[in-house]
Amino acid sequence: MAVKTGWEGRFFEDFEVGDVYRSRIGRTITQADNIWFTLLTNNTNQIHFNQHYAERTEFAKPLVNIALTLAIVAGLGVADTSENGFALGWDKIDLPNPLFEGETIYSESEVLEKRESKSRPQWGIVKFRSRGIKQDGTIVMEYTRSVMVWKKADAPGRDHFPEPKLPETSS
Repeated sequence: MAVKTGWEGRFFEDFEVGDVYRSRIGRTITQADNIWFTLLTNNTNQIHFNQHYAERTEFAKPLVNIALTLAIVAGLGVADTSENGFALGWDKIDLPNPLFEGETIYSESEVLEKRESKSRPQWGIVKFRSRGIKQDGTIVMEYTRSVMVWKKADAPGRDHFPEPKLPETSS
């Protein structure tokens, strides 16, 4: 049996300032996503889950919870930006336009800076500007964040997948 290796994400050496990564997939936000996330996080702002209330606002319909939007935009970018690392910090989050249930969001990240870590030589630090973009091209979110990323030679092994115990076959 030939096991084919899947995408393993980028390492510090793979990033160059100016690179732009666009999410391979988009995510349509449903009413259930918005309500479940809002209630799960104990957000009591009715603009996210009460249609009757939302109709009385300038938006006229429920807004997608911005924390859900942030989680999805960041998640869509993980395969390209931070699969081999972890976030160090978020510098600024701008919300220029609303996102509504039924709309689809995509993620785009640009490498702004990269440098080797001074205290952890096996890591590098990469700073990104990421955007959440709706299906019509409208930007709903823009933020910068820094990520600590493994150098390829120092990254943990990828051999953690368990070997299946298959029944023996008789010939």
